[in-house]
Amino acid sequence: MAVKTKNLSIIDNDLRVEGELSSEGKLVIKGIVKGSISGESVIIAEEGQVYSDMEVNDVTIGGVYEGTVKARGKVVILSSGKCTGTVTCNDLIVESGGIINAEIICTRDDGHFIEKNTPEKDNHNKKKWLKKKDDKAEPKEEKIL
Repeated sequence: MAVKTKNLSIIDNDLRVEGELSSEGKLVIKGIVKGSISGESVIIAEEGQVYSDMEVNDVTIGGVYEGTVKARGKVVILSSGKCTGTVTCNDLIVESGGIINAEIICTRDDGHFIEKNTPEKDNHNKKKWLKKKDDKAEPKEEKIL
């Protein structure tokens, strides 16, 4: 019986790629990529730099990433990683020391966005801000039945 192996592609340190990348299996980026990326699993190594929009299953960021990433699975920011832009994913993991300066949108497994729990959408738990005698505002939970 033949065993199917996952593909492994590497963009090494001395390689700079501009354009559209499509990959099956794992794509490890140690060099510089500008453009767009689609595929299964992308790993941006500590020395890697990616300036692109990305649509993947999972991505691990150990280097620099700037752009819009849409991950059907998880986004992992390692302690050496820096992520800037927009992140849409099911799971987000940021290690201690990892930097993320991005708009973050989390979805459920079915791909639907999780709505923010705002007073306009949640009539059962509204917060009212009350001023105390010392003029400090504090939230107070109020149940509306």
